[in-house]
Order: sequence, then structure tokens, then C-alpha cells
Amino acid sequence: MSNKLILASKSKVRKDLLDSHNILNEVEASNIDEDIIKKSLLKEGASPKVISKNLAELKANKISTKNPNKLVLGADSVIDLDGELISKPTNREEALKILEKMNGRAHFLFSSVCLSNNGSMIWNYTDKAKLTMKKMSNHELILYLSKIADETLFAYNVYQIEGEGRNLFSKIEGDKNTIMGLPIKKIQEYLNNHK
Repeated sequence: MSNKLILASKSKVRKDLLDSHNILNEVEASNIDEDIIKKSLLKEGASPKVISKNLAELKANKISTKNPNKLVLGADSVIDLDGELISKPTNREEALKILEKMNGRAHFLFSSVCLSNNGSMIWNYTDKAKLTMKKMSNHELILYLSKIADETLFAYNVYQIEGEGRNLFSKIEGDKNTIMGLPIKKIQEYLNNHK
């Protein structure tokens, strides 16, 4: 097995996290239709945490099948607002509705990672962070959104914790890397123990 892993995601933040922790990687996006899978799992009564884990595994296994004897990392993050799955917005109106829904409330963010080899999961991990959003006026929410570029807004569940999104929260409990989409310490631990 090669010591370079394949990241089954086109997330620049995840790629940057791997690079900054000296984990050799190349990118091959899985391009799975997340919405169809989420809808199907929700119909079966799956929790946001289970959905996150399943999506990470599907992404890793899909790319792993195409790349024999290579380690593939799949990742997924979801927001759980009192049991309701909050998905990435597809437009600015949706983004505002999501922020209004989360306004003044706490939510959980689950980040799951999965390592696959030869089309099968060999390791997975899910971490959780709790974020409490400040109570903000509608004007403040609109002002926040006006500062966020489209590619950031539609890629990161309406907030990017390493940027402007930090200002939305009164309290953040959990690992910053988990909130950014990759519990990197656990990945490093696994890789170090399985050289």
C-alpha cells in the first residue's frame, strides 16, 4: 500500500489540512450525489451522525474501488439542529433561512472520516462539536452573508469557522479541525500506528 493517500473530496480546506500536517495526498473527488443518499437515509430514520458516517464511507469506497492498493480518505460533515439535518445551501435565500433557523440556538456538527482500501472500509471515525450561535438581528445576518463569497457559502454549511463564520458564535465546544471538516489528529494517529 502506498504511503500517499487519496482524498476523495474536492474540499480545499480538507486538502490544506492534510498538507499542513505533512500527510502526503492527491485529490480525486468522488462526485457522489449526496442529496439522493441523504434523502434515502432520512426516510430510513437515520440520524445526522449516521448520515455523515455513511457519506464518508461511500466516498472513500467509490474512489478506493478505482485505485487498488491505495489508501483513500473519504470525509463528510453535517449539521444537526435538534435532530434536523441541515444541508449546505444552494442559494443565498436558503443560506439566510438556515442562519435564521440556527439564530440564538446551539447545534452539533458531525465530521466523519473513513479510510478504505480495495473498495472496503478499514477504519472510520466521527467527531462532534457543539456551536452556539449568537442572537443576531436580521440585518446582521444579511450583512454577514454579504461578506461571504459564493464558493465559500455553498461549500461550508453557511459558516467557515476559520474566517468570518467565527463571529457568528458565542460559544464553540470542540476541535477546530473537526469543525473545518477533518478530525486530523485521529487520522494522524491511525496512519502513525499503521505504517
